[in-house]
Amino acid sequence: MKPSPSVRRRTYWLKTLHQWHWMSSALSLIGLILFAATGLTLNNAALFESAPSVITRHATMPQNLLQELPPPASAKKGKLPATAETWLDQQLGIRIHGRPAEFSADEVYVSLPEPGGDAWLSIDRASGEVEYEHSSRGWIAYLNDLHKGRDTGVVWSWFIDIFAVACLIFGLTGLLLLKLHSKNRISTWPMVGLGLVFPAVLLILFSH
Repeated sequence: MKPSPSVRRRTYWLKTLHQWHWMSSALSLIGLILFAATGLTLNNAALFESAPSVITRHATMPQNLLQELPPPASAKKGKLPATAETWLDQQLGIRIHGRPAEFSADEVYVSLPEPGGDAWLSIDRASGEVEYEHSSRGWIAYLNDLHKGRDTGVVWSWFIDIFAVACLIFGLTGLLLLKLHSKNRISTWPMVGLGLVFPAVLLILFSH
């Protein structure tokens, strides 16, 4: 006997939802582990505090490169000339990547924030002295900043959006699969309801 249309329809949706569910879970698995772990470290930040390690470096920029720096009258903020940026990258062992610089009468200042740390450099216009400082707060701070998308750039921001969509698909297909199986699992909706009511009660009673 051929299965009835309702059975065929149910079978089709079960196969489709299972396929979307496992694909979205595979795509979001590593991200879920990362974001869950950093959720714990962020929520218990006092337990994971560490003293930052600081590195300073010095160099002297050649006069020909100093002369290429834009005067403050022409631009208060902009990019460094490519030749100056390349020289700084090589001398200091860094990657400026076209970060904006602030131009004043006395110095040029470049802020170089990054996940889990911070950095900056300044160039004295008169002497050419370059001072660079980099501070790192460790791997946990680095992963926490990835969680928040802090100073991570556009590409990581795209990843977070794609990851969020994968998690939504994972959650919604899971909910639909629960619905399809709920007739044979009487505890399905009480458990789903508990997952909604429990955090709501905590917020009402203990959030202030």
